[in-house]
Amino acid sequence: ASFIESLQAAQTLAPEFEELERQMDSQNESAMPDFSRIVSGSLEQMKGHEAYGRLEDVVQDHGFDNLESWGATGDRVFQAWMAIEMEQQSPAAQQEMNAAMSEIENNPNMTAQQKAQMRAMMEGAMGAMQSASNAPPADIKAVRPHVDALREAGNY
Repeated sequence: ASFIESLQAAQTLAPEFEELERQMDSQNESAMPDFSRIVSGSLEQMKGHEAYGRLEDVVQDHGFDNLESWGATGDRVFQAWMAIEMEQQSPAAQQEMNAAMSEIENNPNMTAQQKAQMRAMMEGAMGAMQSASNAPPADIKAVRPHVDALREAGNY
């Protein structure tokens, strides 16, 4: 629960992060996020920015030793949260992926190279979904009661 509170507090720094986020987004347009390191990976890219120190102050106010421990907690929370979300959508999402894959394969207007690129993107998305669903059962159990609060904190 203190992670969720720190997440909400961190959102007060939002304007500073939007610019940073734009810079980071333009750098990794094509990369599929690694859901097992989604928070700590973002923090590594932030090092050296003024916002990094401000965020560290916020998380320390919420009982975390430093941004590394907050990031590690965040990775576990987000991975478990994604696993819960996917568990609810899993059969439908898998069917949609399979349908999209066969649509790509059977599209006469796409070159073999375009099909290969689309396949790689879809496989990346499926891999990301798979890594999220590998969250430890204990983490899933701990996060499940807080899913609504996480959705609210993340505005999802």
